[in-house]
Amino acid sequence: MRRATELALDEKTVTALRAVLRTTADEVVRAIIDEVPSYANALSGRMGGTIRRAVRTALGAYLDLASGAGGGGGAGDAAYELGRGEVRDGRSMDALLSAYRVGARVAWRGLAAGAVPAGLPAAEVAKFAELTFAYIDELSAASAAGHADELAARGLAHERHLEQLARDLMAGASTEVLLAAAQRAGWQPPTTLTVVLLPAFQARPAYRLLDPGTLVLDDLPDSTGVLLVPDADRSHLLRQLIGRTAVVGPARPWMRATASYARAVRARSLSLDIRDTEEHLAALVLSADPDAYADLRARALAPLLALPATSAQKLEETLRAWLLHQGRREDVAAALFVHPQTVRYRMGQLRDLFPDLGSPQRVLELTLAVGLPPSAD
Repeated sequence: MRRATELALDEKTVTALRAVLRTTADEVVRAIIDEVPSYANALSGRMGGTIRRAVRTALGAYLDLASGAGGGGGAGDAAYELGRGEVRDGRSMDALLSAYRVGARVAWRGLAAGAVPAGLPAAEVAKFAELTFAYIDELSAASAAGHADELAARGLAHERHLEQLARDLMAGASTEVLLAAAQRAGWQPPTTLTVVLLPAFQARPAYRLLDPGTLVLDDLPDSTGVLLVPDADRSHLLRQLIGRTAVVGPARPWMRATASYARAVRARSLSLDIRDTEEHLAALVLSADPDAYADLRARALAPLLALPATSAQKLEETLRAWLLHQGRREDVAAALFVHPQTVRYRMGQLRDLFPDLGSPQRVLELTLAVGLPPSAD
């Protein structure tokens, strides 16, 4: 691209152009207000004065360059900051580029009106036009860079705020901390959050399929990824996670998401193949206090300890099936793949070992004791 420094204007022409600079700058601002809707209100009041000064500075810097006086770097810096400011004011780069196009046209018309009467030769006028538009292109490129850099910085900051909110939620932070973190992240709190645990490398791909308000972490020390899904339709969520190694905790009020996280973590720690924690509540309850459960099993099933291990295992399996099927012999036999007579024989043994087998308290303890297979002890 040809630069403004390629044209050296004589002093008479520069003087004439500086004389129309303020008027030209005001015309540029008025044209932008009229032709670019996004700036209809933005250029009023103090903001309007700032933009007018910026336009005059840019045009003045251009004249310095074109006259060989040097300088001009300040205009590029100002254009860069203008691009960043557009992000802060919530405007897209499209609006600013439209303003530059309008400004270039009006600025050229005003500068040409000053240059031609000053005696600038026709060939130089054409060159002057080309370099004027090249200079505006340079300024718009600087603004575009500022706009992109501000967006990137804000995006990273926003992502960090969302990640911190997720960490605060999992840590069970106070109401004040959570409200402040949500506000800082610009995150609208839902009614509930459902925690999903899955391998870290699956977290981001799964996150893209879910509600945009989902919070995600994929940098936990144990290579685990965490998703906190707002107001999830559970059946739909489970379908979206098909094909992924996921454990889905319960839905909890958003400030109590730590409870959903804790249950999902505990479910994953079990030797059972748990995907939906809601489908394994009994196993989760029985495994909540491993020491207490081991003591319960040891006490409730103590009569089996005197038997050979194989016999004890068969009788425990029969007892579990008998309790689950409420003593219906045919159903118990079908569940164990044995003859009903075998069930009758084994139940006779069990009644000898547990004389109070009909007692409600004994039934409760035995039901809990055999609620999990022996391998889950």
